Amino acid sequence: MSSESNGNSNGSFKMPDIKIKFTKLFINGQFVDSISGKTFESRDPRTGEVTARIAEGDKADVDLAVKAAREAFDHGVWPRMSGYERGRIMSKFADLIDENVEELAALDSLDAGKLFSHGKLMDIPGVSRLLRYYAGAADKIHGETLKCLQQCQGYTLKEPIGVVGHIVPWNYPSTILFFKVSPALAAGCTMVVKPAEQTPLSALYYAHLAKQAGIPDGVLNVVTGFGPTAGAAIASHMEIDKVSFTGSTEVGRAVMEAAARSNLKSVSLELGGKCPLIIFDDADVDMAVNLARVASFLNKGEVCVAGSRIYVQEGIYDEFVKKAAESAKTWVVGDPFDPHVNQGPQVDKAQFEKVLRYIEDGKREGATLLTGGKPCGDQGYYIEPTIFTDVKDHMLIAQDEIFGPVMSLMKFKTIEEAIEKANNTKYGLAAGIVTKDLNTANRVSRSIRAGIIWINCYFAFDADCPFGGFKMSGFGRDMGLDALNKYLHVKSVVTPLYDSPWL
Repeated sequence: MSSESNGNSNGSFKMPDIKIKFTKLFINGQFVDSISGKTFESRDPRTGEVTARIAEGDKADVDLAVKAAREAFDHGVWPRMSGYERGRIMSKFADLIDENVEELAALDSLDAGKLFSHGKLMDIPGVSRLLRYYAGAADKIHGETLKCLQQCQGYTLKEPIGVVGHIVPWNYPSTILFFKVSPALAAGCTMVVKPAEQTPLSALYYAHLAKQAGIPDGVLNVVTGFGPTAGAAIASHMEIDKVSFTGSTEVGRAVMEAAARSNLKSVSLELGGKCPLIIFDDADVDMAVNLARVASFLNKGEVCVAGSRIYVQEGIYDEFVKKAAESAKTWVVGDPFDPHVNQGPQVDKAQFEKVLRYIEDGKREGATLLTGGKPCGDQGYYIEPTIFTDVKDHMLIAQDEIFGPVMSLMKFKTIEEAIEKANNTKYGLAAGIVTKDLNTANRVSRSIRAGIIWINCYFAFDADCPFGGFKMSGFGRDMGLDALNKYLHVKSVVTPLYDSPWL
């Protein structure tokens, strides 16, 4: 691979010393083998080689983890602790994560092909910030005093929902784990976590740190394994009170169905996306090109909010296409531990092959391949950053979530056309708008059916900013106080008033 569009840098970089310390299930404060004794392979997407064998949990192991979580919730100290005390322990957890940033970032790079530099600077520090945000919220969970119409006194309590099952995807194994774990801990819940089978290593390390921080046994359990076995057991478990799932829309349907067929547990889903980035004629073209490149290619396109549908107004379209092609050629693909690299390998062989099939679909349906479109390197799961032009809204590459480094460029004339095209999708997770006109920004942001809109920016996540989808992108919100409320029940308490001087 060269150092241009489809290559890596010169390879002169120092690899961190990676030691895989934890490969067993974490149940009731202990690392244990699976009941079956089975293990599965964890592979390095840079080479396809096996890096570790991980305990393969299934229904029997989930039962044990749920039993521990149930005991910790029904009889343990965590939900009975003051919010202030929970917050102190969560802050200690965050401190321990900060002390182990490099090791945690290296595990996510080894498992998922994520950039080590981004992990150290963004993903792992973001995890500790999120923990501290919810640590600060743990003692500020308030009910309301009600003004009853009758001669009654009423108020509400917010109570932890109980035992939670968290099913975590592979694209952001640390970030999304803590989207779920942080507010659930603050609320006083106990939990069973199932990380994706492609990326189990960091979740097990976090479990170790949670124990060190003083989180009581049984509060945080991690069962590694596969979706159809361990994941299905969580979704259908009669003793789990809520399940929080991030992943594909197809699997989200199955989770929701299992929850309904079992104990009607509460469900929150963050599912697929096919997000539009709308660039108007008044935009700074260079800024817009860079924004589109990052929106489409960051994390090798393995982002649920990837801006993979790029709509460019006709007045700047030709200039944009030319500059986008030039920009893609400077996007360096290579070893994710190399600090000069912009894009590592796809997470595994299955995802690698899926992305290449979609690229072939784009060519077959008549889109023009502007740049990229091929694997690169002689080993591992690397794909060139790929741009298609002449894309039509009905094409698979414009409708399906590819989860790879594939940008679809489309032209529009009017603001009305841009809004119609942006909404022409079954998904509604995120969207971007690039314009200098405040009226345009206001109108379009209110017209697009998506859970988060970024204006003249992209991937602008923040701990205080709720994130979640419309339509088939799911429901429920991560981050912000909305996420805390997902893990709380509201209870009303009413007592009669006698001879009160006022109501």
